[in-house]
Amino acid sequence: MKTEVTTLPAAAPVAHSRNDGMALDMAAVRAVQVNTEASIRRTASLPGRRAVKGDAQSAWLLKAVTCIDLTTLNGDDTEGRVRRLCAKAAQPVRPDILEALGMADRRITTGAVCVYHRFVATAVDALQGTGVPVAAVSTGFPAGLAPHHTKLAEIEASVADGAQEIDIVITREHVLTGNWQALYDEMRDYRAACGDAHVKAILATGDLKTLRNVARASLVCMMAGADFIKTSTGKEGVNATLPVSLTMVRAIRQYREMTGAKVGYKPAGGVSKAKDALVYLALMKEELGLDWVQPDLFRFGASSLLGDIERQLEHRVTGAYSAAIRHPIG
Repeated sequence: MKTEVTTLPAAAPVAHSRNDGMALDMAAVRAVQVNTEASIRRTASLPGRRAVKGDAQSAWLLKAVTCIDLTTLNGDDTEGRVRRLCAKAAQPVRPDILEALGMADRRITTGAVCVYHRFVATAVDALQGTGVPVAAVSTGFPAGLAPHHTKLAEIEASVADGAQEIDIVITREHVLTGNWQALYDEMRDYRAACGDAHVKAILATGDLKTLRNVARASLVCMMAGADFIKTSTGKEGVNATLPVSLTMVRAIRQYREMTGAKVGYKPAGGVSKAKDALVYLALMKEELGLDWVQPDLFRFGASSLLGDIERQLEHRVTGAYSAAIRHPIG
């Protein structure tokens, strides 16, 4: 069976302007309020209201592929595994599936490959000529409790090895104790150490206890110059959730109203099914608009999501579900 997918966004990430940040506005931070029950109700309605089927679903799933930071952050990572992951990032969907969808002439890649510093140079080498950037987790990932000078040195080392994006982790203690000046200063240092590389601030929202803390931390990190805000390391007990995502994207909207700057968003950890990816894309479109369903302003931090999307696309063109082993990631 051959079907035609006529709606597909650009395959490769498009560079967007940096967030210059602003002075810490404590009045704005203190004024933040979040209605938790209303947030839960709002996000619970999304799956039923925004279901897509057929060619439209295939197009949105291909869009999701272009927004994935394909990730391996395991203690048993090897150079071979990273190179296989990079090969998958450069050709994330099998050519026969793309041909059946009428997309054989489109260049589709993932948004980035995300690795530890140890493998940045390997990933940069493996991705030469593909246009896929390398993102490095840094600053004592995942706990973020290394000495501050060590965190800055790690950022600088990853940038020197060719990382174009740096995913930093904040010190959660600053949020839990309400030390917003310390969080702001820390984030400013990280931003400066990144140089020309874009910086994603991982809030580790599962550790922050309340949605109000999530909203305040989001706002402070953006004031300090974060180009993206990101939910989780993937190592917390609770990672990306829809209520947390709603809280963070509304903080992004508030910051844009304050400064005119566009800050990206990255849910990470726990987004492993194609149907969940569609819900997140719907949320971004509804809350922030079509600019935020592009890879320069939206990413999924994921390892297994791509495999499920590829299975769903194969089902679309064959009518049958294949085994997951037919869609290896790395």
